[in-house]
Amino acid sequence: MRVMIAPDSFGETLTAVQAAHAIADGWASARPQDDLVLMPQSDGGPGFVDVLATRGGDVRTEYVSGPLVDSVDARWLLVGSTAFVEVAQACGLGLLGGAPDPQTSLSAHSRGVGEMIDAALGAGATTVVVGLGGSSCTDGGRGMVRALGGLGEAMSKLRDVELVVASDVENPLLGPLGAAAVFGPQKGADAAALDVLEDRNADWAEVLRAVTGKAVDERDGAGAAGGIGAALLALGGRRRSGAELVAEYTDQDAVLGDVDLVLTGEGKFDSQSLRGKLVTALASAGGRFSVRTVVLAGQVVLTDRQVADAGVTAAHSVTEFAGSVDVAMSDARNQLTALAARVASDW
Repeated sequence: MRVMIAPDSFGETLTAVQAAHAIADGWASARPQDDLVLMPQSDGGPGFVDVLATRGGDVRTEYVSGPLVDSVDARWLLVGSTAFVEVAQACGLGLLGGAPDPQTSLSAHSRGVGEMIDAALGAGATTVVVGLGGSSCTDGGRGMVRALGGLGEAMSKLRDVELVVASDVENPLLGPLGAAAVFGPQKGADAAALDVLEDRNADWAEVLRAVTGKAVDERDGAGAAGGIGAALLALGGRRRSGAELVAEYTDQDAVLGDVDLVLTGEGKFDSQSLRGKLVTALASAGGRFSVRTVVLAGQVVLTDRQVADAGVTAAHSVTEFAGSVDVAMSDARNQLTALAARVASDW
């Protein structure tokens, strides 16, 4: 068989590129005769730059503000006059230095994202694509805007720039489906912190409306990456599906038309995966070519019916295979490789 291996990142344990190689190693050990095509994917979250860089371009590193106090080395990609910036490089959860908690949820900021965008503009970029996802902050992009010199200066800098917001998150900025309510708990926020974050973002939405003339808090994707989406949309950004953008950039359809099976995966295959995220988007794309899709995920919390309805042939859990969440995470690469080998041997 000709097999396309196209996973997303597995949370903070494996990048998409690492996961693709782990799956390929396992599959090849059981089915050495198969032709494997490695095409790691991203929906704009962690690994966005690394995935795109597999197709070439100039990867640059900037020393920027991290999500708390320390600065970090953040990578971005320049292809011609187009810059690809990944939010998680500057304010990702993995940069906190430990587990998130209520204090980090209130303190984490997006300043480094603005510094990366500024660097891209300084390098001559006329198109800036910002991949959203995996952030530790819920500041509505306030820190990013401040790093660009404030709203007025940011609007001036970006006036003649095509700004693309790459995200598959549809959540608004505020309310029960907003950035704080839905994603705040993942970033360590307790009930009291969630109230503070919601109030801060409500005030910020008013500032964005007053200065830019755009009411963006209810727009799809405004709540992405802790509300960074809202600030980018207010600055003239155009939202695009991150998964679709990466699919186009990596010529996904051309490969799908020439393979027999797709292997994909992510950290948790759950109800959020069913809302147009990368794994189900890939399964849908494969369906157009009558190609079956198999998911290898850190955890699978969907029913067999939900898996089938998503167009997925089968879903396998690394945690179930490893016997515990601790083993699945601490030994992620080896466990994913072994799971891929077992699935291949049973195919």
